[in-house]
Formats: sequence, C-alpha cells, structure tokens
Amino acid sequence: MQTLLIIAILLFGFLITFQIAKASEYVSILRGEEKSRKQNNRINAFLLLVFLVVGLIGVYYCNEKLSGKILQLGSAASDHGIDIDKMLKITLILTGIVFVITQILLFWFSFKYQETEKREVFYFPHDNRLEIIWTVVPAIVLTVMVGFGLYYWYRITGEAPQGTTYVEVTGKQYEWIFRYPGKDDELGKKYYKNIDASKGNTLGQLWDDAANFDDIVVNQEMHLVVNKPVRLVINSQDVIHSVGLPHFRMKMDAVPGTPTTMWFTPTKTTKQMRQENNDPEFVFEISCNQLCGKGHYSMRGIVVVETQEEYDIWMAAKTPKYLEIFPEQEPISKTIAAVTKEH
Repeated sequence: MQTLLIIAILLFGFLITFQIAKASEYVSILRGEEKSRKQNNRINAFLLLVFLVVGLIGVYYCNEKLSGKILQLGSAASDHGIDIDKMLKITLILTGIVFVITQILLFWFSFKYQETEKREVFYFPHDNRLEIIWTVVPAIVLTVMVGFGLYYWYRITGEAPQGTTYVEVTGKQYEWIFRYPGKDDELGKKYYKNIDASKGNTLGQLWDDAANFDDIVVNQEMHLVVNKPVRLVINSQDVIHSVGLPHFRMKMDAVPGTPTTMWFTPTKTTKQMRQENNDPEFVFEISCNQLCGKGHYSMRGIVVVETQEEYDIWMAAKTPKYLEIFPEQEPISKTIAAVTKEH
C-alpha cells in the first residue's frame, strides 16, 4: 500500500510539472517568444545570484551548527592522524580557494552578463596562454598533493618500529574479532577450513601449533597502549569489509584471502578524549567503512586506549582461546609455551 502511494505521488508530481511546462509554453506564444525568453533570462540571472548568496550563507550556517558533531582538524588521536589532518587541511584550503572563486565568478557573471539589447557577444575561441596556465598549474599542484598522499600511505603500510604490538583484526558479518599474541609474542597458525563457531574456534586456529596456546581472542573490543606503536593484521572471513578508525584517521580494507596491514601509534587515551570532548560516554570506534550487507550499519566495535599498566591488568584477566576450549590442557600448554619461548 505504501509503495503504491509513493508511486501515485510521483506520478501526480510529474503530471503537475508537465502541465506547468505546457502552460509556460502557451504563455510564451501569447507574449512573443523573444520577449518571453529575455524575461526568463532576467529572472534566472537574479535567481542564480540569490542561490549564490543563500548557498554561501547555508554552508557557513551548517558548518557552525554541526561543528561540534564532526571531527575537527587537529584532533587526531594518533601520530599518523596528525599528518593526515595536516594534509587534509592543505587540500581543503587549496581546493576551497579555487572552489569559492570559481563559483562566485560563475554565478556573478551569469547575473552581470545576462542578455540585453545593448550588449554584443564577444567571440573568444582560444588562448594558448590560458590553456597552459589552467592545465599546468593544477597538474603541478595535484602532483604535489598526490606525492604527499603516497608518502603517508607508504609510512602507514610500511615497516613498523621496534617494540610494536601486533593485533590481528578479523571482520565477518557483522562483527569484529581481535587476536593478541601471548607471552611468546607470536600469533599461532590458522586455517580457514578449521573455522567452527560451534566448537569455539571462530578463527580456525590450528591447535597442534604451540604458538596458539597463549593467543587471546576477544570480540568487539580492542585494547591498545597509549604511545606504543601497534600493527594491525587485517583479514575477512566472508565479504570485503573495511577497518575504519576515524579518530585515528586510519582506514584499511579487509579482503578475504588477502591479509592487509597498517600501523600507527595512539597518542591519547580514552580518558583523555573524554576530558577533551567533555563527554563521559566517549569511546573510540572501529566501524566497517565498506557496505557489506544488510547488517552493515551494526558492524561496530570499541577501541580502548589505556596506559601500559591498565593494559597489562586487562590482558592478565583474559584466558587464551585454547584453554577456553580445552581447559584440561592448562598444565601441558604452559609447559609447551615456556619451551617454545625459550627456543
């Protein structure tokens, strides 16, 4: 019923528009086509000028009204994020200046140089100097901007510094799974055919690999240490997802069968961000930035950035996934893990 109502409204709107157009055509015939065209030109020129003024006021108003609800440049909570903010600021300034100048000229010229009986058309077909200027200058500017983008991209996806923490991030419809290496600082092997949620093995870990004995697996909540680099190893179990970390200005696709990586250093704890934003409920968010199905909107996790002491306490309270599934193997797993670490 609702669909039929919408279709009826659209058809009714189309009919009204068609009738108005036909009525305008008849009026033009009665008035005279040339006289009617000139009158329409004057009206359109004035409306274009009004649109320019109202549009600029609207952009300013929206920016002021929503300034507290959008991410502010310079508020990034990671080292790479600070550089990304600088790059975005420069990009917005350069493109913003060009946009404002061209749009003001476009609408102003449409008003100023509208058709009149006294104005003669000036034929200006070509100018080599102008062609060179508006081709070469944008090309140079865009090349420099792309160069900065590539530079930051290779830093983000390149080698991480010594002492970096590793976290494996796995996306699946519609949740995030995080895996941390234990005291051996090594993630155990896994195989997609071993994935069996009914038996608790959501990642397909190979239990005959000793490196898996102390791996910690958690859902929907990732913990990081402030001022300590972290490298994310990103996977997907079904369709393409995308790890979106807006407050850190980081993003990387999660592709089935093709692990991707990126690293960064959190520079602000969750507590600091709550104080800065005057929001006791603030949390860092990890969201899926790639449309991945009907439940895409709900694919959201939490990132907790804390001190090393707080992180150690949180980690100490966690039970390795191996012992969750095989609690009777705790003495054996501790012995094997210790031997593995020594070698």
